[in-house]
Amino acid sequence: MTECHGDHCITCGDIAVEVTVLRLLPDSLAVVDTGQGTCEEVSVALVSAAAGDTILVHASEAIAVVQRAGEAVT
Repeated sequence: MTECHGDHCITCGDIAVEVTVLRLLPDSLAVVDTGQGTCEEVSVALVSAAAGDTILVHASEAIAVVQRAGEAVT
C-alpha cells in the first residue's frame, strides 16, 4: 500500500510531480524516487523512460520525460 506524504501523492494526488526513475520493471512499470525518502511504483507505458530519467507523474502514470539521465538542465 502506498503511503502518502503531505499534498504530493503521486498515486492519488490531483497534481503532477517530477520523480526520478530508479529502475524499470516488467509490464511497463518503474520504481521511482519521490524525493521525499520514499519509492513508489508507477506506469511508464506512455513514455520512453530509462533509469536515471526525471519523469512527470500524475495518478501513478508517467506523462512526460522532463530530463534524460546525463543531460544538462536547460
